[in-house]
Amino acid sequence: MSASPSSSLVFSASSPRVRKWPRSARSTSNLLVHFRRSFPIVLASSGNASSSVGTAMSTEMDAVSSFSEIVPDTVIFDDFEKFPPTAATVSSSLLLGICSLPDTKFKNAVETALANSECYEQGKSSDRMACFFNKALVNVGADLARLVPGRVSTEVDARLAYDTRGIINKVHELLRLYNEVEVSSERLLFKIPSTWQGIEASRLLEAEGIQTHLTFVYSFPQAAAAAQAGASVIQIFVGRIRDWARNHSGDPEIEAACKGGQDPGLALPIKAYNYIHKYGHKSKLMAAAIRNKQDLFDLLGVDYIIAPLKILQSLKESVTYPDEKYSYVRRLTPSSAKEYEFSDEELLKWDQRSLAAAMGPCAEELLASGLDGYINQTRRVEELFGKIWPPPNV
Repeated sequence: MSASPSSSLVFSASSPRVRKWPRSARSTSNLLVHFRRSFPIVLASSGNASSSVGTAMSTEMDAVSSFSEIVPDTVIFDDFEKFPPTAATVSSSLLLGICSLPDTKFKNAVETALANSECYEQGKSSDRMACFFNKALVNVGADLARLVPGRVSTEVDARLAYDTRGIINKVHELLRLYNEVEVSSERLLFKIPSTWQGIEASRLLEAEGIQTHLTFVYSFPQAAAAAQAGASVIQIFVGRIRDWARNHSGDPEIEAACKGGQDPGLALPIKAYNYIHKYGHKSKLMAAAIRNKQDLFDLLGVDYIIAPLKILQSLKESVTYPDEKYSYVRRLTPSSAKEYEFSDEELLKWDQRSLAAAMGPCAEELLASGLDGYINQTRRVEELFGKIWPPPNV
């Protein structure tokens, strides 16, 4: 099912909060949308860090897209020509956004979930609401899978963040529901918080062939442990780390980056990329919470870069010329990663104890904050379902 031109959903890839927007761009969600290129491809070399774009006139978007997949932080669904989606994330925030809109085709997916007889027969109210929630996630995810050619990432209940078996059981349950609506596992990712228990769940799920997306990564030990677990996607929030560093002190990892003359928000994805590629891990790296174009330029070569619409619009409107002095350079490459040096302490085989000891206050605080946001969103959805159930005509 595709969204109609009249839909006014706005999707956010990096924030669990629902924001208030004008009617033309109302209700946000946690939908991650990949950017389909709408310009001619720019010839580029990706063999080393000094490579730059070719000689044809193009836009900055063409130039940067030749090195990394650029992902809009928000997408207005009645603007497909500008930002046509190719992949998506379904989340508690998305469900809240759908329920707040007076008219969207996704609402039928939610109403169908609330009419599900399997959920209706659950004796306890909490079990009934959890069943409705899972059905709604999967129904919307299935609609998105029909809309986009890429993968759909589904949020796993953050209340299970410290329960490895609980995460695995939840993913199996969601996967069973997806199978019932004929969405194959190859089209799916499951978005899991990067606690130790979440990382261990990712390892076990990946061993089953189930693709995972680890989020809330705010430290190198988390990133390295996630890569060792074989997570398909690892998501790092550049701007949130920088914001924390501006207002706090006492984190050894951040202080080491600053002492070395690095921006702490950029230092982590750069180190994580080099670790993944130097040691042959399969994970793809996603840099989120990008705050300006320079952040994006400094991370060219990372697999996915999530950027706000205002940055993407600027990139799209800025023309580059063959004789332009500035070259758009791929900063991160597999070949340059081989030269990156890691300390013995960073090359541990990470386990629960070593991860807990090494995370630092920045990762601990931002992880806790992110989990609280997701948990609050989930509870709000369940409370809302309790108020509107049963739906009309059921």
